[in-house]
Amino acid sequence: MEKRFVKVQTEIPGPKSLEILERRKKYIPKGISNNCHSFVKKANGSLVEDVDGNIFIDFAGAIGTLNVGHTHPRVVRALQEQASQFIHTGFNVMMYESYINLADRLCQLAPGDFNKQAAFFNSGAEAVENAVKIARKYTKRQGVISFTRGFHGRTLMTMTMTSKVKPYKFGFGPFAPEVYKAPYPYVYRRPEGLSEQQYNELIIEQFETFLLAEVAPETIAAVVMEPVQGEGGFIVPDKAFVQRVREICTQYGILFVADEIQTGFARTGKYFAIEHFGVEPDLITISKSMGAGVPISGVIGRAEIMDAADVGELGGTYSGSPLGCRAALTVLDIIESENLNVKAQKIGARAVEKMKELARRFNSIGDVRGLGAMCAMEIVKDRYSKTPDKEAVGKIVKAAGERGLMLLSAGLYGNVIRLLMPLTITDEQLEEGLQILEEAFEAVYLNNPAVSAGR
Repeated sequence: MEKRFVKVQTEIPGPKSLEILERRKKYIPKGISNNCHSFVKKANGSLVEDVDGNIFIDFAGAIGTLNVGHTHPRVVRALQEQASQFIHTGFNVMMYESYINLADRLCQLAPGDFNKQAAFFNSGAEAVENAVKIARKYTKRQGVISFTRGFHGRTLMTMTMTSKVKPYKFGFGPFAPEVYKAPYPYVYRRPEGLSEQQYNELIIEQFETFLLAEVAPETIAAVVMEPVQGEGGFIVPDKAFVQRVREICTQYGILFVADEIQTGFARTGKYFAIEHFGVEPDLITISKSMGAGVPISGVIGRAEIMDAADVGELGGTYSGSPLGCRAALTVLDIIESENLNVKAQKIGARAVEKMKELARRFNSIGDVRGLGAMCAMEIVKDRYSKTPDKEAVGKIVKAAGERGLMLLSAGLYGNVIRLLMPLTITDEQLEEGLQILEEAFEAVYLNNPAVSAGR
């Protein structure tokens, strides 16, 4: 396939990027990781150009932040207009109508036929922190349950709630108290001999036992669940599991919190991924693609719960900034006018189709899974042992980058390739990106019969 959009005219990274990289090493701590060692010059839609003139197709989307693409012209115009009027007053000093308009629209869109309110913050981690604060205030309980392989952020509370030790938690303790990890279904790695239904029934039973063996439900303020685990490897739970957790929460007066930070804003083919499961959360946390790259986050929830905090107990200097609110309102307009929920389903279907084609060629692909355009494949040594192959994923991501495709890994074992392309990607760009993905697999596996044999 002839490359129409990608242009690779230097080694990756190129000479200008390498020069800046030396300064990065001198002045920026190594604790801040970099997936790609090139430096961006400009980006538009699903294409990114680096300082050396190389053009990439973006299947990473700034870790799921750019569902409407890079520098969408409508977002740019909204930001320019807002910046020309005022940039910041602090909502707690002098209010602005865009904050109210955004809350209104999100409360209308969020699932649940009940009165809702919304509050805005800066980052996904802040949204989760504030959801916990609100839940504790409302329930007058302290306990919080999150799930194995879950990711919720890097602050003290959200790092505690996050399941992956390295690189997120190792050496950073002690952690916040009263946080508990419950089992979360992972069908691909279920015990041998169990059908999917039997396995999901087992996980539900384990969750019920967890509330007997580990912590009393009467002490729990909130259960925080990603409807699809993001950093955990794009794990999609069974609908029955999610619904049973919701039932248990209702039974014991526990708030059900849907962490939609990576799954929201049309990524899975709906505004909120939890809609796929027929569940109405008490609280929803949002961020990432909410602002098309402008930092903003929020919590949406039942009005009586959101209103439990007293005056001054929520907020922050830049929380729900004017720029963030205008960007988010424009994102909602774009999702609606460009029909991105439908497009996400089509993108996801084509990506899964391609990944299954690759799985027929390479037995290193153990599983293909996803929901809407939030899809992934798990890379293993072979399909029989299911041994995670993190090293191979690193090679595939590198080979793709050298050919002009930006990719991300994920998973507890680091052995999952996840796709987070902008939902505004053109059909031609999508096909070219998927072709490069195939070329990256060929570059890594073609001369290795042990892992490249077809079925």
